[in-house]
Amino acid sequence: MASTIKKGDKGADVVLCQQALNRKGYPLTVDGAFGSGTEAKVKSFQEDNNLEADGIVGSKTWELLLREYNSCDADKKYIIHNGKPHRIAWDKVVLWNEPGGLKIAPGRYYDNTGKKERVPIMFVNHWDVCLSAESCTKILNDRKVSVHFCLDNDGTIYQVLDTQHGAWHCGKYGGNKKGIGIEISNGYYLKYQDHYVKQGFGERPVKKDAKVHGRTLDPFLDFYPIQLQALKALWLATSDVHSIPLNYPQNEDGSPCTTVHEACLKGNFKGFCNHYNFTERKIDCAGLDIPGLIEEVKVLLPDSD
Repeated sequence: MASTIKKGDKGADVVLCQQALNRKGYPLTVDGAFGSGTEAKVKSFQEDNNLEADGIVGSKTWELLLREYNSCDADKKYIIHNGKPHRIAWDKVVLWNEPGGLKIAPGRYYDNTGKKERVPIMFVNHWDVCLSAESCTKILNDRKVSVHFCLDNDGTIYQVLDTQHGAWHCGKYGGNKKGIGIEISNGYYLKYQDHYVKQGFGERPVKKDAKVHGRTLDPFLDFYPIQLQALKALWLATSDVHSIPLNYPQNEDGSPCTTVHEACLKGNFKGFCNHYNFTERKIDCAGLDIPGLIEEVKVLLPDSD
């Protein structure tokens, strides 16, 4: 993962910086060594972009260097925390500052620019009851709320906000300040099934007998398999970047908690949870098999057998 680098440093982050400089029109040899030549190119880039020309690649310089980075390198995708890129093992990722990107407007989140590094401890899953990630982002902006990611019907992950900022999605003292939020595209109601077929996505699975807050829900549209695959890739990446444990809310007997969870409510839960774990007014994402998906994510860990 990328960190602040300067003259004398060596390694993968320097390679990433040199590659980005070449793409931006500041040609130099990619050798992984931050020498005088690389420092000079960094200073030129900083001067041309109205940054302090100190030759040090910090968060502001990284942000501009890697703008449109995912579009430029189809084989490697990144998500962003505090202006710095972190690899994700998924081939359909679009950042807010790339062509076709979706963005949360200012005034709809806790802006932590230039502040102490935010350390999220939980990842909160939502379904958007919208027909696409684009329509979801528009509605979020209209309502002056936010998340960090939107997951579209085709498995494309849109990062709409840097995870350094606190999104307004789930409880002022819990999910908002200490969590990462995602809206997963899903119209929910069965009446939208024809829409998805007409749009070429095919029929959505239908979830039956899902339980939340002690009651059984009527059948509703479920997530596409491709969305669940993308979600697992994002969980894996965010767990790695932020050291969020692969854990889920549990009852005292160890069974999955399908209602409000005290640790979530107090903002000290660490792991992956649903919106309904914070309030009885919400039912998303009922039926999402977080324990099963977490076990599948664990198989993807680098040190797994």
